[in-house]
Amino acid sequence: MPDTLVIICPGQGAQSVGMAKAWTEASPESKRVFTEADAILGDSLGAPLSQLCFEGPIETLNRTDVSQPAIFAASVASFRGWIETTGLGPGDPSVEAAAGLSLGEYTALHIAGAFDFEHALKLVALRGKAMQDAAEAAPSGMVALIGADEEKAIEVCDRARGAGEVLVPANFNAPGQVVISGSASACDRAEAVSKELGLRVARLPVAGAFHSPLMQPAADRLAEALAGTPIRMTMGPVMSNVTAEPHKSPDEIRRGLYDQLTCPVRWAACCEFMINDQPNAEFHELAPGKSLAGMMRRISRGTKVISHDAPGA
Repeated sequence: MPDTLVIICPGQGAQSVGMAKAWTEASPESKRVFTEADAILGDSLGAPLSQLCFEGPIETLNRTDVSQPAIFAASVASFRGWIETTGLGPGDPSVEAAAGLSLGEYTALHIAGAFDFEHALKLVALRGKAMQDAAEAAPSGMVALIGADEEKAIEVCDRARGAGEVLVPANFNAPGQVVISGSASACDRAEAVSKELGLRVARLPVAGAFHSPLMQPAADRLAEALAGTPIRMTMGPVMSNVTAEPHKSPDEIRRGLYDQLTCPVRWAACCEFMINDQPNAEFHELAPGKSLAGMMRRISRGTKVISHDAPGA
């Protein structure tokens, strides 16, 4: 066991049919996560959360209001299964820091003790529903720019944005990997502008313009829920997606989660902070998938990430 561990948690887009099922078959603690989740959410998603995670269909699992609580539950299940088999726990001093990409910030905060499972799951479910509703209220989308830095992404947005439209940088995932977010028509023009600038582009299969001002209605709904949620200071540093620095107080956690819906996610900077702060730490990625390990290879090729998509993975 290394001296220090850093836990990183995936966000929306990591979902897949069957996620975390292997963990529930290997670990009673993992299975208990889905038992709790099914009891908390009931049929609010149209079917039990465990059924949607394990059986799909993928069209339903890909919906923002479903994928967010599903990914959160899968990540927590993998974490509990992992600590059950290793003896590692949230209060162990070897857990030095945690961070999560967008939605994953809730997972990181939960495993670090900021809020209990029920409160966290209810927040995530409300967040997913509020973001889905905001997306449906205005035609919008997101475009990945491959080969862009922040300056180039801003140039694309400024050139492609029309009068009365929104188009802003939304995710700084890794060097050369920036996502922009905004009005559908502006995203269409951004694809053409990006190609003119020699960038590769990919339209993301998401419901709307996440991490942009078009998510303000969702942020307002989330603020009400955050105000009524008991939040404690974390047992170890947890990174804020917005500031790329550790949260410093419960009020700052509330503000950061609120701002996160309309501000860019600075994931690369979060990872760089943790690498510099804990140069000898070992990074562990929770289920589902291994997307964060892929991003880390672009952020810091010398930083190894151990993924826990399944037991023994």
